[in-house]
Amino acid sequence: MNPDILKSSSGPLSDRLLKWYARHRRRLPWRALPGEKADPYRVWLSEIMLQQTTVATVKPYFGSFLARWPTIENLAAANLDQVLHAWQGLGYYARARNLHKCAQVISREFDGVFPAKENELRKLPGIGPYTAAAIAAIAFDLKATPVDGNFERVMARLHQVETALPEAKLELYGHAEALTPERRVSNYVQAVMDLGATVCTPRNPKCTICPWLPDCRVGGTDKAETYPRRSQSKTKPVRRGVVFWVCDPRGRVLLRRREEKGLLGGMIEVPSTEWRQKVWPLKEAVKDAPAASQWQKLPGIVHHTFTHFHLELKILTGSVSRTAATTGFWCLPEEFGAQALPSVMKKVMAHVAECEDR
Repeated sequence: MNPDILKSSSGPLSDRLLKWYARHRRRLPWRALPGEKADPYRVWLSEIMLQQTTVATVKPYFGSFLARWPTIENLAAANLDQVLHAWQGLGYYARARNLHKCAQVISREFDGVFPAKENELRKLPGIGPYTAAAIAAIAFDLKATPVDGNFERVMARLHQVETALPEAKLELYGHAEALTPERRVSNYVQAVMDLGATVCTPRNPKCTICPWLPDCRVGGTDKAETYPRRSQSKTKPVRRGVVFWVCDPRGRVLLRRREEKGLLGGMIEVPSTEWRQKVWPLKEAVKDAPAASQWQKLPGIVHHTFTHFHLELKILTGSVSRTAATTGFWCLPEEFGAQALPSVMKKVMAHVAECEDR
C-alpha cells in the first residue's frame, strides 16, 4: 500500500469521497436519511437480502418484509414457513432460515438489541465477516471494512491490482482497510458502495465524474473495465433428477418439505430422486417414487441453474386411486401459491401445466 495515496494534492481520499457522497448519495429504503441514526434491524435485513442479489430486486422484498414484520421481535415470532414463503424469488434460502434463527437469538438473548461489535455479530446465525463488518460500520459507525463487489472493483482500479479474483480478495481488503477513516465510517462505507454502483461500474465507468480520478491508476483509460482481474471461470457440472407428479382422486398433487439443511432447505418441493451427474434410467428412478402408480414420462426437460451447477429434471406423472399414507402432503394446484416453493419447483409446475394444455 502506497501511503501517499491516502492523501494526495487534492486532499484526503476519504474527505473527497464524503463530499461527493453528500451530493450524490442514493436514496434506499433501508438507508437512514442525512442526520438520522441508522436502524440496525433495517441494515441487517437489507444486507442479508442483498447477498448475491441486486438492489432493484431487493427493494420490494424489503418493503414487504418490513410491513409484515416491522421489528426484529415480530420476525422472531413468525412461523418459518411464513418467512420462507415471503422469501420466494430471492433464492439462496439458507439466508431466510438463518435470518429467522438470528432474529430469535437476538430477541431471546439480547432483548431485541443488536450487538455492535464485529466479533459479537459474527457469532450470530447467518452473519459472516462481511455482514458483521457492514452492520458494525453502517449501523453503529464503528471502524470496520465490509468489502463487497463494489469495494473490490473500486480498490482494484484505484491501485491497479493485477492479481485476479478470487485470489486478490485479501490484497483488496488490505487496500480498503487502509483507506477506511477513523470517523464518519458509516457514511464513508456507504459512499464507496455508491461510488462502485453508480460511477465505478463494471461496464462503461464514468471516470470523468469520479472524485478519486486524480489518484486512480487506471481511471480514464481504456484499461479500467479490465479490472478487477478475474480467473477463468470453470464449467459448471450438470446434475440430473426425476420428478414425480402424482395426483389423488380429488386432483390434489403430492408435495413434501425438503430437509432443513442443505440446498433449498425447508422449502416445499414436488417429490423427486436425488440430483446426481449420472443419467437416471426410468426403471431405476421409479424405485424412489413416493407411491405406486403407472408412471408416464412428460415430454421435455426442466432446466434450472444454481450457483455451482446446472440442473436437468425429467417429469413422471401418475395417479393414485385413493389417498394413501405417504411422506408429504396433498395440495390443490390453486393453492400452490400459499406454499414456500423455490423457483425450480415453479418451473416444474409451469412445465406440467403447459403439457396439460397441449
